[in-house]
Amino acid sequence: MTPNESHRQWFMLTLVGADRPGIVARVTGALYRGGCNLGEASMLRLGGVFTIMLMVSGTRDAEALAALVEPVAAELSLHVHVDEVQARLHAHPRPDVQITVYGADRPGIVAEVTGALAEAGLNILDLNSQVGGTAERPVYIMLIDGHAAQGVDKLERALARVREQGIDASLRPLDTLIG
Repeated sequence: MTPNESHRQWFMLTLVGADRPGIVARVTGALYRGGCNLGEASMLRLGGVFTIMLMVSGTRDAEALAALVEPVAAELSLHVHVDEVQARLHAHPRPDVQITVYGADRPGIVAEVTGALAEAGLNILDLNSQVGGTAERPVYIMLIDGHAAQGVDKLERALARVREQGIDASLRPLDTLIG
């Protein structure tokens, strides 16, 4: 983080709406024209709904940021939410494990798996999930990147308990050295 970034005001801008081409270009174009800078971002489509989460700086307050993107959001039928946040760019843990989970889709599967992993000290940094299989036999799939704060052995023991519930779960250590 540069010295200017430490004094800059940051906001988390979230937009949600039906997926269509051009959302990212229109939203980021409005932010650029409004003099804003982007930090980290996450954008994805879930079940036909597109979600954008952007760390944004360059406006004086949350209302000004919302007003800047509101015309585009209204045209694209996007819901807008803005929160003031403390920027911690370049200061987050890197994942050192990746966990893959497959199980019959049923209520509670995410809570069971993530609860066992949390008790074993996993800090979830990214979780992606989808429903596969068929309508008659749906399969819930999760890919989790995390930081094993209490070690891989403790996570493996937690996953052994998850497997006893009929859920297929595997752990792979990640080499996060970037050179």
